[in-house]
Amino acid sequence: MPDLYGIGFVQSDAVQHMRKIVDPGVTSTWDDAWKVDATPWAAGEVQPPLREAIEVNRDEIKWPKTGRALVPGCGLGYDVTYLAGTLGINALGLDASQTVLDRARASVKENPPPQGEASFEVANFFTYKPAEGFDLVYDYTFFVAIPPSLRGDWGKKMTELIKPGGYLITLVFPIDPYFEGGPPHYVQPEHYDEYLSSAFDKVVDRVPEMSAPGHVGRERLIVWKRV
Repeated sequence: MPDLYGIGFVQSDAVQHMRKIVDPGVTSTWDDAWKVDATPWAAGEVQPPLREAIEVNRDEIKWPKTGRALVPGCGLGYDVTYLAGTLGINALGLDASQTVLDRARASVKENPPPQGEASFEVANFFTYKPAEGFDLVYDYTFFVAIPPSLRGDWGKKMTELIKPGGYLITLVFPIDPYFEGGPPHYVQPEHYDEYLSSAFDKVVDRVPEMSAPGHVGRERLIVWKRV
């Protein structure tokens, strides 16, 4: 089986197959991909840099111990359950796919987090209107999954969703030489600055010390604080 998260990820057969199914501008096609497991981004576990940010460097940022967290494009929900169980907060996963959220809910029912609460909702991130804001948002593959033309709207929505003083964790991947097509779409760390710098302060910006083998040298951990 090829290393889907190695250097050839964006050109791999699995990604090309996914691209034939998914039209990033048509929300329903993400559900089509999950129905046939054309989901090469699904690593089946929490990415090491998220653990690094939350656990190893816990003195660097005082993460919220109460309140709410959000994971847009949450997929199978590993990050949602992890944030709930580690921080003891109520974590919500959003995804456009009913198929994958049915799996996520079944997984949480079988293995609930030791503290906090993990829940899921089928929703469009850009039109989602919660009753209250969030203290923490985690974006791993969502930014690179949406069409680049929507990145401005992504920044506006993050500003709207995150409470003043709240945090946005962005794990930037895949950082590769320029390539066309997507998803994933071409990304560099500075692409986030344009859409966040007016409403957020950058409090962490570094190459993670902990990375999955195929991610080494191809990702960056950036944490933002809502002003």
